[in-house]
Amino acid sequence: MTYNTSLQGRTAIITGSGRNIGKSIALALAAQGANVVINGRENNELLQSVATEVRNLGAQALVVATDVSDALNVQSMVDQTVRHFGTIDIAISNVSQRVHQPFLEITLDDWHRVINTNLNSAFYLARACLPFMMENKWGRLIHISGRDGFSPKANRAHNVTAKAGVHALAKSIAIEFGSYGVTANTIAPGIVNTQRDPKQYPNDAHNFEARQQQIPVRRLGTVQEIAGACSYLCSDLASFTTGQILHINGGEFMF
Repeated sequence: MTYNTSLQGRTAIITGSGRNIGKSIALALAAQGANVVINGRENNELLQSVATEVRNLGAQALVVATDVSDALNVQSMVDQTVRHFGTIDIAISNVSQRVHQPFLEITLDDWHRVINTNLNSAFYLARACLPFMMENKWGRLIHISGRDGFSPKANRAHNVTAKAGVHALAKSIAIEFGSYGVTANTIAPGIVNTQRDPKQYPNDAHNFEARQQQIPVRRLGTVQEIAGACSYLCSDLASFTTGQILHINGGEFMF
């Protein structure tokens, strides 16, 4: 059997794709021929720049700036995508708030904001995209998550809960929609060399060098390595891979 790694003619939505891992995924899928929807909260220079890079690779790009923690916004984004490209084949959920708060200091608003962004947004995206994937008898759902759902840290209860929920959501979708040619998987990156907001990592900045020495490969990951895993899961090479969690962390965490 010959497997096709091209995504020519496929359409992919990548949320949170203005920079870092999301941007790298967008460029990787564009290089495989996919039409790409670039998303972020605000229609700014970052989103437009990514769209330009996608077009320079010979693919089509659509920028949809919206807050995907709101279900109506996600549905509107998918509707715009279908009007522009005709359908939707690939949905990659890549938005996250990495808030550090002691458990008893988490307010109800804090809790709902993180759960809406980190977990509910993935549900909203899947729910909006799955009818088109079922009709096409082909689809790829991928959640970019993290190891927190397996190896929790203190002061991140809302984030840990959301990450664990995302893993379970992908497995549930995989079971229910596998007969339609739809796969659903999760990528759990380890520590990746990205641009970070220091406020979200108040105690980690000075620990990165020490953590590298605890990683078997003795370095941080790259956004391209996460995007490469995404390229695999989107291709026909991964048509028998579903309901799985792909840990990409240089061996720092082995499950």
